[in-house]
Amino acid sequence: MLSKKNRVNTKEVKKIFTKSSFLNSPSFTFRYFKNNNKEIKISFIASKNIAKLAVKRNLLRRRGYSVLKKYIHEFPLGIIGVFIFKKYQDDILTIENEIKNILNKIN
Repeated sequence: MLSKKNRVNTKEVKKIFTKSSFLNSPSFTFRYFKNNNKEIKISFIASKNIAKLAVKRNLLRRRGYSVLKKYIHEFPLGIIGVFIFKKYQDDILTIENEIKNILNKIN
């Protein structure tokens, strides 16, 4: 799990949905904007449409955070964004590959 300072809070999520760019991949959408701060803040969102049980949604988010922990320092400084799951993805390697592809598109 990422530390609290590297995760997006609810006020920032509202800001992301109003003034952000986005990138798509088969499993999720990455919505983001660049800020003048030197912090990197990224979170995961899994809605009830993806998994009905909270246990499954939390599992998705935890898997996303575990992969993101390896690549968080490769994101550009000042980026604030959220990964929104489009479908239930049980495979960690697929999640990792899609995060790497989105990271390559940003840089």
